[in-house]
Amino acid sequence: MTQLNNGITLFFSLLVEAMPFLLLGVIFSSVLLLFVDEQKLLRMIPKNVVLAALSGSLIGFMFPVCECGNIPVARRLLMKGAPTAVAIGYLLAAPTVNPIVFWATWIAFRDQPEIVFLRVGFTLIVAITIAAIFSAQADVRPFLQDNLTRLMGEPEPVAAPAPELSPLLKSGTFLMQSPGQVLQLDAPPAQVMAQVATLPPIGQRLRMMVDNMVLELRELGAVLVVGSAIAAFVQVAIPREIILGLGQGPVTSILAMMTLAWVVSICSTVDSFFALSFASTFTSGALLAFLVFGPMVDLKNISLLLTVFKGRTIFYLCVLAAQLTFLLTLVMNFYTG
Repeated sequence: MTQLNNGITLFFSLLVEAMPFLLLGVIFSSVLLLFVDEQKLLRMIPKNVVLAALSGSLIGFMFPVCECGNIPVARRLLMKGAPTAVAIGYLLAAPTVNPIVFWATWIAFRDQPEIVFLRVGFTLIVAITIAAIFSAQADVRPFLQDNLTRLMGEPEPVAAPAPELSPLLKSGTFLMQSPGQVLQLDAPPAQVMAQVATLPPIGQRLRMMVDNMVLELRELGAVLVVGSAIAAFVQVAIPREIILGLGQGPVTSILAMMTLAWVVSICSTVDSFFALSFASTFTSGALLAFLVFGPMVDLKNISLLLTVFKGRTIFYLCVLAAQLTFLLTLVMNFYTG
């Protein structure tokens, strides 16, 4: 009974902590859909892969959300036609490389400022490297879920023209405008923007933004509940003492803290205070492994990632992030040890 109570408490704490940031990400996602000109956005992105990945990694300063809220924004960037390097760079770096997390980490580790700056530096290295690797695939569609590729306007075979139907008889999500006029919200972004251009600019777009927020919250919120439940169950089922007992050396301490980061699924805005409680018993490299790897991949946001990427893509993301984080923090352990 005690374990059940602990599991329920952990579940609600994870959900309450993550939901505001998911809402923030959905708001930014809707703003990108309805108020950002995708052509202007694409023209501002550097052509060089590394610079594109760096620009995507630094977008977190404009959209400061944690690992729960950045996924809707990354999905919207992909739907807007942003290069893979930009979307992947943002997805991996934004939860850490943003002013809110930087300030929280500085407050927690003000006696160890190297932790603060190395956290940002290591995160950028990992995010840019993985983004560059994924950019080797010219077409991002094989990485994405089928429903997302359809929203991006995947080319379809040419067919004979079908009889024109009333818009409300077609599949999709529609917003009723004036009598006889409807607007399809889940059409490809370019088509939505074309429809928006014919409508009164502010009032109609605000209504569309609210409707789009409801649609994304309904989809991503349900997934977040499942992910939080799984994370809470794992935390209760696996005693932390087993994980923490491994942290005795420069290698095992890193593996233990990366495992802990994956299991506890704590939000990046408060994870520095959680890591601070282990500062006296774990190496600096292990603390950095927790602070760098956790915001990129944990049990809670894997379920959200599945709304964007296919399972094999997420596996590659996890493995690459784990390997790069391990190597960087291992070098630091041997350097400082």
